Amino acid sequence: QDTEGRCVCTVVAPQQSVCSRDARTKQLRQLLEKVQNMSQSIEVLDQRTQRDLQYVEKMEVQLRGLESKFKQVEEGHESNIARQYKAIKAKMEELRPLIPVLEAYKADARLVAQFKEEAANVSALLSALQEQLGGFDYQELHSRVSSLEERLRACMQKLACGKLTGISEPVTIKTSGSRFGSWMTDPLAPPGDNRVWYMDGYHNNRFVREYQSMYDFMTSDNFTSHRLPHPWSGTGQVVYNGSIYFNKFQSHTIIKFDFSSSLISRSRQLDFAGYNNMYHYSWGGHSDIDLMVDEGGLWAVYATNQNAGNIVISQLNPNTLQIIRSWTTNHPKRSAGEAFMICGTLYVTNGYSGGTKVYYAFSTNSSTYEYIDIPLTNKYSHLSMLDYNPRDRALYAWNNGHQVLYNVTLFHIIHEL
Repeated sequence: QDTEGRCVCTVVAPQQSVCSRDARTKQLRQLLEKVQNMSQSIEVLDQRTQRDLQYVEKMEVQLRGLESKFKQVEEGHESNIARQYKAIKAKMEELRPLIPVLEAYKADARLVAQFKEEAANVSALLSALQEQLGGFDYQELHSRVSSLEERLRACMQKLACGKLTGISEPVTIKTSGSRFGSWMTDPLAPPGDNRVWYMDGYHNNRFVREYQSMYDFMTSDNFTSHRLPHPWSGTGQVVYNGSIYFNKFQSHTIIKFDFSSSLISRSRQLDFAGYNNMYHYSWGGHSDIDLMVDEGGLWAVYATNQNAGNIVISQLNPNTLQIIRSWTTNHPKRSAGEAFMICGTLYVTNGYSGGTKVYYAFSTNSSTYEYIDIPLTNKYSHLSMLDYNPRDRALYAWNNGHQVLYNVTLFHIIHEL
C-alpha cells in the first residue's frame, strides 16, 4: 500500500535493448504483462472498496463517540436519567457488529502486503535476468507468477462481492424499440472495448445490434447488425467473453454464438427446463430460461416439473455449457417479476409493473433463502429485462421501451482466506 492506502504492484523489468534477440524474451514479456495486469486489477479493487471503507470508518467513529458519551452520562447523572440512556445504549449495541467489519477491512491490508512482497520478489527475479539470462528457470518463475495471480483473483472476488443493500434511482440511457427487449455490455470485454449489444423483442427475431460505445448507443443509430442462426426466446440473453448465450426459440436449448467467427461454438439442451411459456416470469414473453452473469461466472435460472414449477439455479461452464451444479428453490417461477444474480445470490422482484421491490434472495454459497425489502424504482411501469453486470456493478434494465441503468450498493463482509 502507498501512503494514501492504495494497492500498488510494481515490477522492474530488463531494458528492451537487452537480449532482444533471445527467444526467451517473449516469455519474459508475457510474464511482465501478467504482473502488469495484476497491478491494474489491484487498482480496480481499490476503486471498488474505497467508498465502502470510508463509509464504515465514519460509522466506527460515530459508534465509538456515542459509546463514550453514553458512558459519561451513566457516570454523571441521576439514576433515572442513567436508566434512560442505558436503554438507548442497548439500542446502540445492535450496531456494534459494524465495528468488526471495519476490523476485517484493516486485516485485509496484511493480504495486500503479502501480494506486494511477492510481486517485489518477482520483480527482483526479472531484474536479475538483465545480468544472468543463461541458466534461469523460466518454468519456476512462471509458476510463481501464476500462483500470485490466482491468489489475487481470489482476493479480488472476495473484496468485490457483498450483499445487496440498495438500488439507485434509474438513469435513462435511451428510448427505443418495442415494449420488450434486452441490452447489455460484455463484463469480460478487454480494456477499450465498450461495445453495447441490443436485442429488440422476445421472439421471432434473430438480429443483434452492435454499437461501438455507450456514447454511440445514446446519441446515434449507427450500428452493425449480426444475424443469429436461430431466433431467440425471451429476454434472458447475455454477452460474455465475446460470445452471446441465448435460449433458442420454442426449445430448452442454449446456444453459444461467437461474434468474431459468426458461428455457433456450442449448443446444449438444459434438461427438464420448462420452455415455450411453461414457466415464464409473471410478465410472460417466453421468459422461461434466463441466462445471467455475475462475479462467479455464467448462470441459468429456470423451472422444472420436478421442482413443482419453482425456480432452479444452475451454474454453467461457459465453454461447454455443461451444468456445474444446481440449486432448487421454493420460489414459484411464475410469481417472479424479474431476477438477477450478484455474487452467487439470486435476487427476485415481486413484480414487473407499478410498485416494484426486490423481496427474495437465495444464496448459492449457503443454500439458504431470505425475504428482503429493497425498493426498485419502476419508472416506466413495465420491466421485461433486469440483469447485473459485475464489471460496471450496475443493473441493466429494459423498461417499457426505455433502456435504463441502476447502480447497486453492496455491503461487504470480509473473511480471511
